[in-house]
Amino acid sequence: MGLMSEYLNRKLSITDLESELMNLIKKYNQMRNTFTILYVAALNKPIPTIGMDQDDYYIIHDLLRGATSNSLDFYLETPGGSAEAAEEIVKCLRNKFDTVSFVMSGEAKSAGTIMVLSADEILMTETGSLGPIDAQVKIGRSRISAYDYIEWTKDKRKEAAKKGGLNPFDVVMIAQISPGELSGVHHSLEYAKDLVREWLVKYKFQKWTTTETRQLPVTEDMKKQQAKEIAKELAKHSQWRSHGRSIKATDLRQIGLKITSVDDDPNLADLVYRIQTICRLVLESSTAYKLFATEREKVFKHAVSPGRTVGAQQKIVPEVAEFEVHCPQCGNVYKIYAKLAANPQIDKDFRKQGKLAYPKDNKLKCNCGFEIDLTGIRNDIENKVRKKIVL
Repeated sequence: MGLMSEYLNRKLSITDLESELMNLIKKYNQMRNTFTILYVAALNKPIPTIGMDQDDYYIIHDLLRGATSNSLDFYLETPGGSAEAAEEIVKCLRNKFDTVSFVMSGEAKSAGTIMVLSADEILMTETGSLGPIDAQVKIGRSRISAYDYIEWTKDKRKEAAKKGGLNPFDVVMIAQISPGELSGVHHSLEYAKDLVREWLVKYKFQKWTTTETRQLPVTEDMKKQQAKEIAKELAKHSQWRSHGRSIKATDLRQIGLKITSVDDDPNLADLVYRIQTICRLVLESSTAYKLFATEREKVFKHAVSPGRTVGAQQKIVPEVAEFEVHCPQCGNVYKIYAKLAANPQIDKDFRKQGKLAYPKDNKLKCNCGFEIDLTGIRNDIENKVRKKIVL
């Protein structure tokens, strides 16, 4: 039986899953004799702030204040984000710990890859992957790959020179960024490569003293040259083809990186895969889109807040929770109330206000025809108030 099936069959609540996660982290710490922190983003949720940002640095910094070891294992899953935030986090880790290892069982792309390359040791399962090093920059309302945008503008310049102009759509897109901002995009990409070169030499290669085959002494120039080649390979989008491409342990070894295989240790692998599975279950069954955890503390970022809970200020058991739902297809907004007590008066009062009762099947059908699954919101409410919604 797979781990996902095992946990689903146990029918654990969100609270149970969180307790299981922290217990697994504790076991991992004992096995590795380290202090472990998890930073996991729900990569499949279309949240604008899903990428790494400065606020994540503050949360990580705060959680690490309770560290009880000079050694850190950092379990990471992220689509990438701000290289500046990645640098802040790495500086924090390096100021506090003598050795830093990154553990990969999911995906760490872009700025996440840059962070991982600051490690003394990189541990990966068969499912773990990195991505091409890149910077994500804000263009208009979106954050996109710096490399992809630079290549797009180059293509448009060639097209304009050949045809004598651009189509109206491309003109509008080009107008969203100034020449100065375009230069900034270029510098963002170079900045990412600079960080990789610096951190590989300073941390990953610090104990590399002899070559593996000929046992020759390793000089500082050799370390710098190796770091330069690795950064070049990871930035070579012509090889990886896509900003989101998964680069596995075998690929990384081929370009000169030493990777520790988690699967070689069955007991360690079981713990890491369980941690990954629990994180997936917590994020999929709640409104949380980012998870930070140690064996003693946890922090979640939520995409939807249940809003004001009636009676919360009076410190009594609430009878109803209210929240808004935005249709991702048409933008319609629905005001929902969820009863936490079998009181018919609640329905009368809230329906007069034009609010909708929480649907019995956990699904809200928008007027445009789009169906919105409210299961995550329900789990989040019930977890916070420790009561079941009355349907």
